[in-house]
Amino acid sequence: MSGPAASDADGAPASGRPAIGRRTIGPREFDFDRQVAVMAIVNRTPDSFYDRGRTDALDLAVDAARRAIDEGADWIDIGGAKFAPGPAIPVAEEIDRVVPVVAALADSGAVISVDTFHAEVARAALAAGAHVINDTTGLHDPDMAAVVVETGAAIVITHSLAEPRTAYPKPSYGDVVGEVAAFLTDRVAHALARGVAPEQVIVDPGHDLNKHTLHSLELTRRLGEITALGYPTLVALSNKDFVGESLGRRDRGERVEGSIAAAVYCVLQGARIVRVHNVRETVDAMRMIEAIEGWREPVFLEHNR
Repeated sequence: MSGPAASDADGAPASGRPAIGRRTIGPREFDFDRQVAVMAIVNRTPDSFYDRGRTDALDLAVDAARRAIDEGADWIDIGGAKFAPGPAIPVAEEIDRVVPVVAALADSGAVISVDTFHAEVARAALAAGAHVINDTTGLHDPDMAAVVVETGAAIVITHSLAEPRTAYPKPSYGDVVGEVAAFLTDRVAHALARGVAPEQVIVDPGHDLNKHTLHSLELTRRLGEITALGYPTLVALSNKDFVGESLGRRDRGERVEGSIAAAVYCVLQGARIVRVHNVRETVDAMRMIEAIEGWREPVFLEHNR
């Protein structure tokens, strides 16, 4: 079982974990050996997991994104069709949902990603100014890798097992972490074989995606085995059911503290991008980790000086 890795004297990751170093993603440069990026979730879906349609209207979605940036988000992730089971969303409708938000944020200075598993949606969003495709299906669409190669965009490759928008009841694994790591290794190799550069790749173990609570807790506990793959690791933990079930039937609005605790645990094992709903609270937690680890200086020094 892996635990949080130690740090070298200068605050850089210990030699037991692959150094990722600097990555330029859209308008931002991140030093992922010493920095955590906070990705804010903005969904234009009437049935979204957390906000239940509160940002479905274009103006509300754009306002929510700009508010997240003001609260310190480095990155905005825009979704027009959720992964969870439900009726298929026509590609044209998904494009109509996400592209106007991307276009409105093109001058924001933040990294913009689009949460989609359709290559056609990805192509339209990237043309409108997005920088990253967040694919929760591990490149299920055979044309997705080609879009990434053509545009030079970054790609998040996520572990999941179900066909998009379909149920996957009672998931079973022999060793969930080993199987997730093997899946991600295979799908990254698939992308690289089609011309995607290693510098374009981000991985996500897919907490709660076709996994029950014990699976997600095991992934969290052994996340070091995922970060050891050597790619920037994104964790999408925010307000998920494994947090609520771990704490005791907590509703989605009562999982903030548990979500932040899980995010901190993952960052200490090498996760470097956290996808969240509660931006201000998470930004403070991530910046505090950076200060404790010696990766950044306090904003000011006054106490007992």
